[in-house]
Amino acid sequence: MKTLQKISFAVAFAAALVPVLSQGTTAQANSTNTIVSTSNMTDTAYTRKSATGWTYNLGGTASNMTFGKKTHYLKNYPNTTWHATKKRYIVKKNGVKYLYYYVTNGRKTASGWIWHGYLQKKSYAHTSTSTATTGTGSYSDLYQVAKAQLGKPYVYGANGPSSFDCSGFTKYVFSKALGQTLPRTAQSQYDAYTHVSAANAKAGDLIFFGTSKNNITHVGIYKGNNKMIDAQLRGVINEATNVSWWHTVGYSRPATLS
Repeated sequence: MKTLQKISFAVAFAAALVPVLSQGTTAQANSTNTIVSTSNMTDTAYTRKSATGWTYNLGGTASNMTFGKKTHYLKNYPNTTWHATKKRYIVKKNGVKYLYYYVTNGRKTASGWIWHGYLQKKSYAHTSTSTATTGTGSYSDLYQVAKAQLGKPYVYGANGPSSFDCSGFTKYVFSKALGQTLPRTAQSQYDAYTHVSAANAKAGDLIFFGTSKNNITHVGIYKGNNKMIDAQLRGVINEATNVSWWHTVGYSRPATLS
């Protein structure tokens, strides 16, 4: 009987002890954001993967890092190339480690720290050095075909007729309106035809954007008066060319238009 009482007492004591031990091993959230490491990295080009991200000014100290002012909203930079030159690992208050990049746009007018998941490595188009045959026709015919595509969605790599990317759109329009075959990518379209200055650009010329003549990232059909029709992330639209998020590299003339 005494033996049974001793066993019962031991079981009860162990049961009472378990909650006490469990409380000592529960994971606790951090009270601050902490910097694990910050280092330089090889200049790497990225474009946005998501339009919802912001760049930040990061402040404070390594043991108490703060997220300062939001500086640039990726939604406003649909075709910008971001150059990452630093990386920083941060453990946030929730205990999870995150990787941030310090990025700057090509014109060096926008910069800040951003979570790496909002970005994707830039894919460079193949560069062609061949000269294509110049077409002929009327701007009216060209614009009518382009105008008929307004509102159609942007899909990377799409050539039409239901969706387009930027160079797929220009290629489709010139083919349908003039029977002219343009090269497939924005870079090769820039390389293939005679360049014209901004002062001499005409409606029906192609207008190109990017960080340099060797890094063309977007193309549209110029309408004159700082306007173009193009396929971008919002789909096929008419828009201004002289705005902060477009960096014009130059113009080319694929066709002589009346």
